[in-house]
Amino acid sequence: MTAHTIADPAATGSAVFPAAPGWDTLSAALTAEVPVIADRDDLLVTIAPGAGHGAPACFLHATAMIEVDGTHLHPVDPATARPHLTSDRKRYAPTWGALTHECAHSKHTRWHAAVPDDTDPEVLDAALLLEEPRIEHAQIRRRPDDRHWLRACVKTIVTGGLKLDDPAFPAKMTPRDAAHTAALFLGRTDGGILTRAETAPVARAVETVLGAEKLAQLRAVWRAAFRIVDDDTDAMLDLGRRWCEIIGPDPDTTPPHLSDPTDDGTADPSGTPTPSPLADAIGKTLGKVARAVARAKLPEDPAEIAARKKAADDAARRKADKAADGVFAAPGRSRDGDTAISGTRPPTAAERTAARVLSRALTTAGVRDRVATKSTSPIPPGRLRMRGALAREAQRAAGAMPTAEPFTRTTRTPVPTPPLRLGIACDVSGSMGAFAGPVASTAWIMANAAAQTPVPADTATVIFGAHVRPITRPGTTPRAVTEFAARDDWEAIDTAIDALDGALGLSQPGAARLLVIVSDGYVPDPLRRNAQRLVDRLRATGCAVLWIAPHHRCEPLTGATVHVMTDPTTTAQAVGRAATAALRAATA
Repeated sequence: MTAHTIADPAATGSAVFPAAPGWDTLSAALTAEVPVIADRDDLLVTIAPGAGHGAPACFLHATAMIEVDGTHLHPVDPATARPHLTSDRKRYAPTWGALTHECAHSKHTRWHAAVPDDTDPEVLDAALLLEEPRIEHAQIRRRPDDRHWLRACVKTIVTGGLKLDDPAFPAKMTPRDAAHTAALFLGRTDGGILTRAETAPVARAVETVLGAEKLAQLRAVWRAAFRIVDDDTDAMLDLGRRWCEIIGPDPDTTPPHLSDPTDDGTADPSGTPTPSPLADAIGKTLGKVARAVARAKLPEDPAEIAARKKAADDAARRKADKAADGVFAAPGRSRDGDTAISGTRPPTAAERTAARVLSRALTTAGVRDRVATKSTSPIPPGRLRMRGALAREAQRAAGAMPTAEPFTRTTRTPVPTPPLRLGIACDVSGSMGAFAGPVASTAWIMANAAAQTPVPADTATVIFGAHVRPITRPGTTPRAVTEFAARDDWEAIDTAIDALDGALGLSQPGAARLLVIVSDGYVPDPLRRNAQRLVDRLRATGCAVLWIAPHHRCEPLTGATVHVMTDPTTTAQAVGRAATAALRAATA
């Protein structure tokens, strides 16, 4: 049972010569992973068929080596294993659990090396038995996600000790067998690895053999082991002695009251050994655990999460760049179809005034508050703290070098105003027909307001309906108000958002970013879901979203700051306040 933790200083690694390629590479890959699990960087891992000194896995204290029997990796080809990926470990969960178990030994079994030579072997075996649930309990306190893998290897580790495949074992149901089983299963239950529902069959079988009182005494012993520090040899050996005293001498026979008078305890008529109720309970518990592990959600790996997020961000960026290239194309490309521009006109005086008013609001929209920094000093200027002054005088009186700094001061440093990126998307579908004029005016006012701000600003404007058409491209300022017809029967809002993101980098840091959508929100469900995902992504990166609605019955996307448009030339200040609120909410 204890062969998988070896404290003998003369023990050496198994002389294993892998018969298939991939074992050496996998051994190196596992060696690279164990420092995080074991919280030590001196471990060496060997995995190959025949390794492990007869156990599924073992830890050699003297050489800081973990050996794993590669037989348990079957049917996985070692050359295909990628243990640095949490998702790949599911293919060989019992093997990874056995490795985790040995890592727990390497971290927490530190008392074993100081055992006196004259220690009673039965006491030492009992202490090592208690060590099994103790180190797993300690491991999940440090790394809770390791519980999944320790559960996955229960059958591998426990049956390796109980030898359920030994023909002589199934008929045995002695008190010592019951106590041994209780420590491995019920101890893991109290240690947080298994659940009471899973180990209920074992609990009933063990109580039948030992009785409720003796089982309670043994439970108190393994629970006490959970509170012992890793290097307390005396405490662990004391618990081993208590364990032996509770169990008492074992005649290695089944108690008469548990025997079956119709069975000689050796075999059934077919020649197969008859399983005892204890062995049957163990099998049921192992089956429950195996099914629960198979259904359990795999622990998430932060590195894999980050990799997936990066891949998704890269894909979204490529998609946005492609949309921007399609919308802000060279003038020579075909522009046939609907979503047409009907003409241009000079801006009115009211529109010019509104642009200047909105410009002042946008100038401070991205401004952060000044950062206050407190510091201390041994000399003025600053506010004198009497506690610091008294401490300094006490240091002088004691003949020590004064280190107290009794003066405090607060410095407020202004944060530079970031550049501005402003994307405007205007809806020209049929439901916006009555608002085509105000929408065109709003688009011109916002684009010119951004251009007039003293901070560096980059803007672009598109209209969207059946197609997405550019009104202004990045780096240009519209001189005239562009008018358009609003009679399309579609709202390609998702393409419009993607195009503005690709052209302006609305999802990229380095500037105050604002997406303005002028629409009533009457969008088909598939497009609306796509647009909502894009808006959520932009907001998650710090881009503000302002929704200018033509009336109160609009259906804006979730998360946008909504402003109902009346006369664009008279509500510039309100639009400015809404834009400021959106920007500051995004950068809060």
